[in-house]
Amino acid sequence: LSPFTFRKLAGCTLFITGASRGIGKAIALKAAKDGANVVIAAKTAEPHRTLPGTIYTAAAEIEAAGGKALPCVVNVREEQQVIDAVEKAVKTFGGIDILVNNASAISLTGTLETEMKKVNLMMEVNVRGTYLTSKACLPHLRKSRNPHILNLSPPVNLNPMWFKNHCAYTISKYGMSMCVLGMAEEFRGEVAVNALWPKTAIHTAAMDMLGGHGIEKQCRKTDILADAAYCILTKPKSFTGNFIIDEVLLREEGVKDFDVYAIAPGKADLQGASQTFEEEKKLSSSQHDGPDSAPAKSLSPVAEMFRVIQGAMSEEYVRTTQGVFQFELSGDDGGTWYIDLKTKGGSAGFGKPSVTADVVMSMSSADFVKMFTGKLKPTLAFMSGKLRIKGNMTLAIKLEKMLTQLNSKL
Repeated sequence: LSPFTFRKLAGCTLFITGASRGIGKAIALKAAKDGANVVIAAKTAEPHRTLPGTIYTAAAEIEAAGGKALPCVVNVREEQQVIDAVEKAVKTFGGIDILVNNASAISLTGTLETEMKKVNLMMEVNVRGTYLTSKACLPHLRKSRNPHILNLSPPVNLNPMWFKNHCAYTISKYGMSMCVLGMAEEFRGEVAVNALWPKTAIHTAAMDMLGGHGIEKQCRKTDILADAAYCILTKPKSFTGNFIIDEVLLREEGVKDFDVYAIAPGKADLQGASQTFEEEKKLSSSQHDGPDSAPAKSLSPVAEMFRVIQGAMSEEYVRTTQGVFQFELSGDDGGTWYIDLKTKGGSAGFGKPSVTADVVMSMSSADFVKMFTGKLKPTLAFMSGKLRIKGNMTLAIKLEKMLTQLNSKL
């Protein structure tokens, strides 16, 4: 039996901020299939110029999926609007069982580029909005049989890399995570409080605005967060104070096929890339082992990687990346290697680049090969200390995207 067979959220009332679109709406629809009541606490009552959906279109979708919907115009920065919506929810559905703090403002900009009105917006929506909505819902949550608060926020990691390029945004999201730390302990035994965060980028309207055209191919659908949220919200209230990564939880729950969540199956930064690479490598070697083929001098794994990179160079990569990467590799086949995605048609190979590198990465040659073939995620390598990065972090992230695209070509 699938873990989703039983209608575990039937009759439960969920209060979801920012539920008119994106992740909030996906969580709402998943609960609606069980026959849950959903309070759509979001700002958009009139159709937006660029963003899809209003609280009313979301309500229609929730009802169509089998749930009951209560659309409420709520800007989480406005205390009275939050209080009124909570009262209306309790009056309509008799209580509140689950609060999902999903509403979020984002600006991935450096300190000097972030206007103070943007800083205020992120602090007020992300931190203060989460705190305020939790405070307003808690008296009602305490009366529920299995109450949960779920914040869409990351595990708290004080590595400077998470702050360096967008200090204000990280502070605001960690503020939401600190609400989890504090409230989980404060209401232990009464209300479960957890955080959920995606492993890969999730495709939403906000992501389109941030990442531009074509970004969706590297993203997963909002469904993965909806499924992970459902797993959390159906656990007992003793499950509290956790910082959950969607894929990690779903693997524990027995989900094996993550391609279903990919916008472009087989293309996104998912496990599949490395497996296909291995299979194709086996295939190509078995095809060329016939009696007619002269034994070619085999390149070392690292040299082979750089040969592939050199072959995959394109004006497009150079135009979109505009960076020079230097790799200091230790172990077999070590030494200095480079990828130049700034000069004309781009180049890659052994030795130092002809111009100063924007990013210098140090790691073992074995880990470099793993990273290149998709077996080791650069972010994970960095977090675990296998990869050291000096220089421009934004460019390092761009390289991660390029490796993903190359993986799909291998």
